[in-house]
Amino acid sequence: MIKRHSTLLLSLTLIFSAANSAYAQEQLIVYTSMKESLIGELKEGFKQQHPEIAMDYQSAGAGKLMAKIAAEKESGTIMADIIWTSEVPDFYNMKKNGMLEPYISPEVANIVNPIPDYDGSFTPVRLGTLGIAYNTRYVKQPPATWQDILGPEFKGAYGVANPALSGTSYMSVALLKSLYGWEYFEKMKENKGKVGKGSGQVVDDTASGDLLASLAVDYITNDKIAKGATLKLVYPQEMLVIPSPVAIMKGSKNINAAQKFIDFILSEQGQNIIVQEGTLPVRKGISIPEKFAMPSAEEAIARAIPIDYESLISNKEETVKQFGRILQGR
Repeated sequence: MIKRHSTLLLSLTLIFSAANSAYAQEQLIVYTSMKESLIGELKEGFKQQHPEIAMDYQSAGAGKLMAKIAAEKESGTIMADIIWTSEVPDFYNMKKNGMLEPYISPEVANIVNPIPDYDGSFTPVRLGTLGIAYNTRYVKQPPATWQDILGPEFKGAYGVANPALSGTSYMSVALLKSLYGWEYFEKMKENKGKVGKGSGQVVDDTASGDLLASLAVDYITNDKIAKGATLKLVYPQEMLVIPSPVAIMKGSKNINAAQKFIDFILSEQGQNIIVQEGTLPVRKGISIPEKFAMPSAEEAIARAIPIDYESLISNKEETVKQFGRILQGR
């Protein structure tokens, strides 16, 4: 009888112990603008490496996520532990407003880091690249430079996403303006360049043949090619390279889990997941699949048009207005 009670007591103890263990599992909430296939793969890989952490994420456009964070801050509790988008100016603004918890991962020693004055407030985990996507059915002489799309063969058939609606397009427009001046966009207007609503739309229009070419994001274009689109992405010598940072929100109750997630994204496993999605990793030594025809991270940084982030932030309103005046007659 005593033995039976002892066995029952042990069983109950194990049950309560397991329940308490499950209840005490670390939590992690990630807000990200990355596409579902990428963040989903990273979630699975992270779960395998850290089964003690229950990770969840919310995927949306960077603008919507920043609006959500602003509303949560106003209410007193930011739900996100991690923020990961491609809108670098947002990270500078959050840092300025004391919203980020600095963390320098030991994995940072293995990456190429294009962030000036890096202090761990936010860390690049991938390099977004933009080039010229063109439809191989109709374009027999591929464009090789940014000036090539100003030629007669692309008249009325080259598209750029509206920088007022797309942060990636805004950064690209600002970088091209810094390199060539507004004269470049005046010539684009003379060549009847088109303005699309978003980065995805101009690539879709190029795939359908409504456009012959467009200013295109790497992973969007490579995803279309993988699905059978007759597209090719080429990179002029002067590359548009936009870091995609990750940061820990100040006040996070899950700092340990957040740090482990950043470590994982920067690890060899995490970076190999990123490169398979058709965008550049930041970690040195990661092999780029030949099908993407992309340069290495080191080469991309060496060829990148320099970015003055302070200027990008302070001049955004005027840059967007001037672009609209030139190409949209506003």
